[in-house]
Amino acid sequence: MSEDREKVRFVSGDAECVAWHYPGTNGACVIMTPGGGVTKEPGTDPFATRFHEAGFTVLALDYRHFGESGGRPRQVIRVKEQLADWQAAIDFAPTLPNVDPAKLAIWGFSLSGGHALRLAARHPRLAAAIAQTPLADGRAAALRTMRHRKPLPMLRLLGRGLRDAVGGLFGRQPLLVPLAGKPGTVAFVTTPDGLDGDRALNPGNRYPEWQQAIAARTPLWFGFYRPGRAAPRVRCPLLVLVCDQDQTAFAEPGVRAARRAPRGELVRMPGGHYGPFLDGHERAVEAELSFLHRHLLDPLATGTVRYGE
Repeated sequence: MSEDREKVRFVSGDAECVAWHYPGTNGACVIMTPGGGVTKEPGTDPFATRFHEAGFTVLALDYRHFGESGGRPRQVIRVKEQLADWQAAIDFAPTLPNVDPAKLAIWGFSLSGGHALRLAARHPRLAAAIAQTPLADGRAAALRTMRHRKPLPMLRLLGRGLRDAVGGLFGRQPLLVPLAGKPGTVAFVTTPDGLDGDRALNPGNRYPEWQQAIAARTPLWFGFYRPGRAAPRVRCPLLVLVCDQDQTAFAEPGVRAARRAPRGELVRMPGGHYGPFLDGHERAVEAELSFLHRHLLDPLATGTVRYGE
């Protein structure tokens, strides 16, 4: 973690978002968001530090309802609000020192990688976007992860989700489930590589404040979220990094998104969903820094680059 970073705050909707600001030197800024149910430190620190060391300004935020950001109830994912939080960060970033508004990039992984596809499609003025092991097709992921669920725990998860959704209508506190668990348990993710999340993002319990739980209503809408369909409308350079053994978000929808984006670039790596935080970290950082340098700092960069095909 960089000793140079500082906490900053900006308003989004009816609450305040808290972010880490890493001051850079090259005029470009990378706006970063963590995966679903993950806070900014475990979800962005390993990459934010490397981007900062390379001269980039970084703005890494907590979504509303998570971490240090405001918003009630807690531990609830609302896609519309998360996209609005990212938009608020895009509006805020040019007010930071030494940030060129024409050199803004966005970075997200997992669920936020899916958000990055939608946000990039909405904002052609972005200089670049990175979607790392993105959830590009929630329906495909929901269907394929069924093999790692058992009937009784799945029914219990559904029942808890329905109770949580109804309770939310009456202002009750969310009913929570663990972010990840073994097959046969009641958890949001029960895939084998989903269990790598704590080891990948929280080694040695580095971030004890991170609450690894999420509102039980989340699986009710998860299968309807298909942000990869926005890829053909992404006009800025887009890097999609997928891991071929990803059993949580799966590689194929991300591959399709990269191929359908007009300026899409694809990096394929071995490993599971959290591979870029584990054994594949150096390769992922190298690919992403190369992409950022070419499209944010080199005005002559053109064309499409595809790796690992």
